Amino acid sequence: MSQQTAPATARRGGAIWALVITSVAGFMASLDNLVVTTALPSIREDLGGALDDLEWTVSAYTLTFAVLLMFGAALGDRFGRRRLFLAGLTVFTGASAAAAMAPGIDSLIAARAVQGAGAAVMMPLTLTLLTAAVPAAKRGMVYGIWGAVNGLAVASGPLIGGSLTEHVSWHWIFWLNVPVGLALLPLARLRLAESHGTGAPLDIPGTLLASGGLFGIVYGLVRGPADGWTDAVVLTGLLAGGALLVAFVVHGSRARNAMLPMRLFRSRAFAGINAASLLMFLGMFGSIFLLSQYMQGVLGYSPTEAGLRMLPWTGMPMLVAPVAGMLSDRIGGRPVVAAGLFLQAVGLGYLASVVTADVSYAAQLPGLIVSGIGMALYFAPAANLVMSSVRSSEQGIASGANNALREVGGALGIAIMSSIFSAQGGYESAQSFVDGLRPALVTGAATVALGGLAALLIPARRTPGRIVTSAEPAPALEAGAR
Repeated sequence: MSQQTAPATARRGGAIWALVITSVAGFMASLDNLVVTTALPSIREDLGGALDDLEWTVSAYTLTFAVLLMFGAALGDRFGRRRLFLAGLTVFTGASAAAAMAPGIDSLIAARAVQGAGAAVMMPLTLTLLTAAVPAAKRGMVYGIWGAVNGLAVASGPLIGGSLTEHVSWHWIFWLNVPVGLALLPLARLRLAESHGTGAPLDIPGTLLASGGLFGIVYGLVRGPADGWTDAVVLTGLLAGGALLVAFVVHGSRARNAMLPMRLFRSRAFAGINAASLLMFLGMFGSIFLLSQYMQGVLGYSPTEAGLRMLPWTGMPMLVAPVAGMLSDRIGGRPVVAAGLFLQAVGLGYLASVVTADVSYAAQLPGLIVSGIGMALYFAPAANLVMSSVRSSEQGIASGANNALREVGGALGIAIMSSIFSAQGGYESAQSFVDGLRPALVTGAATVALGGLAALLIPARRTPGRIVTSAEPAPALEAGAR
């Protein structure tokens, strides 16, 4: 069954069921990016391990998730998106249980790596399965809800992890996924319709080049702040990863059935939204990573208190993103995404101007609210722009590529902003932390603003209200949209 025929059959399963299943699955996968960060002291107390070992409980997930995203999407296109979604969800759920029961730090790291592999298969297919189930006229609003849930997961990871660790046990960070995954498996089997991509054979050379290149880049970015940017292994990872990605680009320009055809980037819509996504996650991940520590280490809040005080930022997508999705249906996604990114840049810039060793929460609140509104305006239309910038048979490829770039952007953001923080300040005192935080936030604001400029490169929608059906070529593939 091709994706072109999937929407008719998918309606029998129900668009609402598809939205619930894919949103909850995406929430779990996104949540585990940062959920461990506030639990690291408790994990070390129970399992032991050096600081590097604790960092790998975060990095092992990020690495396998980023490296295998495009491969997971390609497998779904080839062998069936629902089938591979179920496989990825099964692996993710089983690995979560293994992480919760890990007897030592090494086994926890291994379980986290497997967990990331399952998420890499599951995550990009949530969007393609949702697209197949929802009529084109309703996709903006549905993408808004999906984007709100995923955005909340990324931003609330430290809050959920800190609350569970503080009030229950760090084990429940991972146990939480198990009943949810077990509930989703039969629902997905019964309520989601199967769909496929082009049916082209797997691109094995492209898979190896992309996986190796992303592994080298992400490994170098993750280890750079800890080991030093001149460390031989870090440099080897960055240089070899960069060379492999260049080879991947060349391969994608020439191969007949490339995993990621480079011709897609000739579309201003596809290139613009992917550049905006990379820069958005770079600025957002790095900022949340440091601000969460600032609220706890400098202002003295507990993990739960810090997470609650960040809710005006992290919780805003649940309120604004569905409206943003409907708005993008009416006026197009470009102005909504660009406005969201510029608002988030303003919010981060404001926070950089007010942070001190004893700043009041009231003084921070305007920046948190503006950043939250900006993030909410980005998520829903971004998903819509990604999926509408390619033909329906290539939406799995587009989703995998966009998710991979987001993950790389997140790793890059933490690495770059941590390096700036370390160069200008440190953990020695509250004032030293602020001295490092301020230029890091300015960098985050500037990066997100560049993402807003990239979003403006996306072509404006020609005919407001015109809906592209799955039988039509995507607007980004038309001559006027290039």
